Amino acid sequence: QVQLVESGGGFVQAGGSLRLSCAASGFTFSNYAMAWLRQAFGEEREFVAAINWSGDGTVYADSVKGRFTVSRDNPKSTAYLQMNSLKPEDTAVYYCAANPTVPAVRGTVRQNDMTYWGIGTLVTVSS
Repeated sequence: QVQLVESGGGFVQAGGSLRLSCAASGFTFSNYAMAWLRQAFGEEREFVAAINWSGDGTVYADSVKGRFTVSRDNPKSTAYLQMNSLKPEDTAVYYCAANPTVPAVRGTVRQNDMTYWGIGTLVTVSS
């Protein structure tokens, strides 16, 4: 059974940092690209960052470039999203997702843009 379980969300003041983790099981993690997506209240789900299967290729949404870093540990079947200099507009439910290739989508993400999805973790940034 495929599972993606996010952790590390919480409440932080603007300017602070959080590190999200995504523990994967039930599929061959090292064969899949991993992505982080987010959905703010009342908004559509959007692309945040992605990393290829080997970890040597990453892409970011313009809104997080220079502040967020995506990484992975294949032996641990875990992906990470280090979030620094957080802003109130980063408040959202953050999802990790897996796909055979890095998704081409950079804006709104649909359910079928990714193969496997986690259930999400809430990040709240206060001003």
